[in-house]
Amino acid sequence: MTTKKILILGGGYGGVWAGKILEKHFRKSKNVEITLVDKRPFHTLMTELHEVAGWRTEPESVQVLFKKIFGAKRINVALDTIEKVDFEAKKAIGKAQTYEFDYIILGVGAEPEFFGIPGVAENSFTLWSFEDAMKIRTHVEEKFYEASLETDPVKRKKLLSFVVAGAGFTGIEMIGELLDYRDVMCRKYFLDPKEARVLNIEALPSILPILEEPLRAKAEKYLQKRRCEVMLNSAIIGAEPGKVLLKSGEIVETETFIWTCGVKGSSFAGQLGLPAGKRNRIDCDMELKSTKYPFVYVVGDISGLLLEGKPLAQIVETAHFTAEAVAKNIIADIDGGERHHFKPNYHGFMISIGSHYGVSNAAGMKTSGFIALAIKHLINVWYLLNIAGIDQVWEYLRHEFLDMKNRRSFVGDFASYKIRPYWPLLLRMWLGLMWIFEGINKIGEGWLAFSTGSKTGWMFSPGVVQAGVKVAEATSGASEASVAATSAASATVSAAAAAPAATSAASAATSGGTEAVTQTFKAVWDLTKPILNPDSGIVTWFRHTFMDGIFAYLPFTFFQVMIVAMEIVIGLGLFGGCFTWLAAFGSLGMCLIFTLSGMFAWNQVWFVFAAILMLGGLGRSFGFDYWLIPAIKHWWNGTRFARKWHFYAGDPTK
Repeated sequence: MTTKKILILGGGYGGVWAGKILEKHFRKSKNVEITLVDKRPFHTLMTELHEVAGWRTEPESVQVLFKKIFGAKRINVALDTIEKVDFEAKKAIGKAQTYEFDYIILGVGAEPEFFGIPGVAENSFTLWSFEDAMKIRTHVEEKFYEASLETDPVKRKKLLSFVVAGAGFTGIEMIGELLDYRDVMCRKYFLDPKEARVLNIEALPSILPILEEPLRAKAEKYLQKRRCEVMLNSAIIGAEPGKVLLKSGEIVETETFIWTCGVKGSSFAGQLGLPAGKRNRIDCDMELKSTKYPFVYVVGDISGLLLEGKPLAQIVETAHFTAEAVAKNIIADIDGGERHHFKPNYHGFMISIGSHYGVSNAAGMKTSGFIALAIKHLINVWYLLNIAGIDQVWEYLRHEFLDMKNRRSFVGDFASYKIRPYWPLLLRMWLGLMWIFEGINKIGEGWLAFSTGSKTGWMFSPGVVQAGVKVAEATSGASEASVAATSAASATVSAAAAAPAATSAASAATSGGTEAVTQTFKAVWDLTKPILNPDSGIVTWFRHTFMDGIFAYLPFTFFQVMIVAMEIVIGLGLFGGCFTWLAAFGSLGMCLIFTLSGMFAWNQVWFVFAAILMLGGLGRSFGFDYWLIPAIKHWWNGTRFARKWHFYAGDPTK
């Protein structure tokens, strides 16, 4: 059977989503070959570019490697720049190689639209690619630094004026980052925050026109509170080096002019020779097929489909919905079956205005502030979980919360402060020593002297005999344990009875026979008592279910060796920083077992808290994990299992 070749141009939201759907369906079909071509080795989270531009997160926070997304999947990812597509010959010609196809998905995205306004393209920054974000990131700090050295107040004012044109989603989110970053940079370079101006210039009479009035009003109020100068009804008619020209005749002088006033289909899409409408948006039908070639499908920002006479919104959900329809129709082309029309089901919009405030209309819920930001984070987590798995979610949470600086997270810095690994070094070693001596002490008590009989019979219910223990011996051991317990209880009672008498005698001696009033304070909390009473319901359940039901069938010799060995191995691991995470996890497991057995006292709880601290990778500080863990991660991230299930511990190595 002839192999069907599917070519996806562009690894944006639409291309990746279509690729995931197609790969899942054709995973076991050897006669279908899928190739995705992009000029970068990573998928860019376009909706988070403002965070990189404003120094809130590191550059890698918006990069998701295609290796991580597709891993061991049956989809080829090629790093190349396509220069021409010959639709008649069904070939795409790239700088590196030529790609044949039977079906092609065009997801080549959009680019900024300058509407022919003179000087804007040459004198402004844009925010529509990873490279754009990095340029703004570098430029903004340079201007703050230059301003800190500038003594001329006029020049300093120009350096400290930051203009964002456009009050849509991208513009307002960029404004929010600049407002946060302004305060950070002013502290860093000892500048007066009142000198730094952040201006938003918008030709329309309101910001965020796609949102309802109450949310727009809240957003505008927040911007004013943060000293953002919002200039509405202010059309830009031109730009010159260091100047923004307004229709009103006003000139805004600035060294930083960021343009976010609109996008159009990419120039590449406009040069393909396909029927297209305004702004390079390719004409297509309800199945997202080109009106000229039925094997050409269009997704995302370059789709020219009109719904009720209006073009599709150039947002992430549009990319997803178009990709889903396209993938299902290509499946129908190859395997037959039902065809699908584009049916959007938009869930709403979420806009962050800096790191501490946002507005949202998601699923009919209109929210602002903390809740709006939380919704946006949850949606990002859901998306990343679907395309790249739990490790990418962890990376997102790490960038957004755990590694955040300058309180630029909506939960502040509560989750980002870190302890230096050498401070808990002695605690790690001490915890290890405690476990080592727990094991050694058991050896001294005869746990490995099997000829003396079982030392663990007390852990089981009366009448339960461990494997390998003679019945007579078990009965004798139980009697001895009972006598010992009774004797210990009697001694405790005697000591308790003697204590008041001793106290009275001491009082009499002190007062010289004179009657004195004494006050005896009882212990508020006896820390030597077990956390769970040995006769409590949960301990009884645990003993019957696990000890009597499972461990009683193990030879007592094996059971005792196992406990001693586990304690010593856990101790050695913690002391030497070798597989520290596993040792700490084992420590927690042992503490749990002892607690449920009614043997773990309150004054031993520090074992639990110390082990939790050890889970943070403290073995890499003066421990063997310094060498072991990187080598293991490198091996693991190249395994087929990790690549197939997105179960990475860092970046893929294959």
